[in-house]
Amino acid sequence: MRIEKRFRITLFQEFRFSFLLLSPYTMDINKSLPSKVEAIVEYKEMKHFKKWISWLIPLFVIANVIVFIITMYVNDCPNNSVSCIARIFGRFSFQPFHENPLLGPSLLTLRSMGALDVDKVVNKHQGWRLITCMWLHGGVFHILANMFGILLIGIRLEQDFGFVLIGLLYLISGFGGSLLSALFIQKSLISVGASSALFGLLGGMLSELITNWSIYDKRLGALLTLVSIIVINLAVGIFPHVDNFAHIGGFLSGFLLGFVFLIRPQFGWIKQRYATSSYSPALVKSKFKIYQCISWFLALILLIVGFTVGLVALLNGVDANDHCSWCHYLSCVPTSKWSCNPKNISCLTGQIGNQLNVTCSSNGKSILYYMQNPTNSKISELCYQICS
Repeated sequence: MRIEKRFRITLFQEFRFSFLLLSPYTMDINKSLPSKVEAIVEYKEMKHFKKWISWLIPLFVIANVIVFIITMYVNDCPNNSVSCIARIFGRFSFQPFHENPLLGPSLLTLRSMGALDVDKVVNKHQGWRLITCMWLHGGVFHILANMFGILLIGIRLEQDFGFVLIGLLYLISGFGGSLLSALFIQKSLISVGASSALFGLLGGMLSELITNWSIYDKRLGALLTLVSIIVINLAVGIFPHVDNFAHIGGFLSGFLLGFVFLIRPQFGWIKQRYATSSYSPALVKSKFKIYQCISWFLALILLIVGFTVGLVALLNGVDANDHCSWCHYLSCVPTSKWSCNPKNISCLTGQIGNQLNVTCSSNGKSILYYMQNPTNSKISELCYQICS
C-alpha cells in the first residue's frame, strides 16, 4: 500500500510578536461640545458611543479552549500512537514532537474533528469544515497565541461596538479566511486555527479608524502603529507551515466588514438631534458623511461579490493557484533554509497475522507493529510517524 500525506496548520505564530498585540491604538474621541448642551448630550449620546460589557469574546475564547480539550480527549495518544509526550496526562498527552511540535493532537484527529480539508469540502460536500476549522487548534502553543491576541483586540472592539457587531465580524472573517485558504491550499493539506478571525478583528479595527477618522485624536500615530502591526504579522506568515491565505482572507473580510458594521454618526448630527431650543448648532442634515456612505456601499458590494464568487469557485473544484502563478509566495517564500513544498510521504506495508510491517519509502526506516485489521487511517498515521 502506498500512503502519501502532507499537511499544514494555520497558526498565528506561537508567541508571534505577541508584544505587538498590545492595544494597537489608544485614542480618545474628541467630544468638544458647547457648554450649553454638554450636560444634555453627555447622557443621550451614550447610545451612539456607549461602552459595552465584553462577554462574547471571552465566551469565544472559552469555547476554543473547550474544543481543544475535547480534541485532546478524542486524540487519546497512548492508545493510538507509538510514543507520546507527557504521558502523565493520560489520554490528554501530546503527540511526539516530530509529528506535532506545537504540543497537540495528531493530523488524523484534527481531520476527524473538522479541520479544513479541501478534498472533503469539494468532493464529499462537507462545507461545514469552513466553519469548524476556525475552532480547532494544532497545539498548546497555537491556541495560547491566538487566544491572547483575540482577547486583547476583541475585548476592546466589543466594548466600543457591542457583542452583535463584533460577534458577526469575528465569525464572518473566520469564514472568509477559510474560504480563501481552501481556494489556494493543496488538497492533501489541512488547515486549522482562529487566526483568520483574529486578523479579521485587526482588519475591522483598521477600517473603523479610517471610516471614523474625524472623531479621533492622535489618529495618525494610531494608524501608523496599527498598519505596522498588521504588515509585520502578515510578513511572518510567509514562513513554511503557516497558512497565510487564511490570515489574508480573514483580514480582507474584517477590513470590509469594518466599513459596514463599525461606522459612527457625525457629532454635528448628534448635537443637532439632542440640542435644546436655547442652542441651535450648525445644521447637519445627514447622519453620516459622504465618504462614509460611499465606503459602506463599496465594501458591502465587494463582500457580497467576493463571497459569492469564492464559494462558487470552491464548490466547483477550482484551484486558484492555476489562475495565479505567483500567489503561492503570499503564504510561503522558499529560501536555502527551507522548502515550501511539503514532502511526499509514502510507505510500504505488509500484514502477516497480527504483525504489521511498515517501511518508509523516503528514509528506509521499518517498524513492526502488532495489530489486527488496521484501518487505512491508522496506517497513514504510522507512516507519518516513521517518515517524519
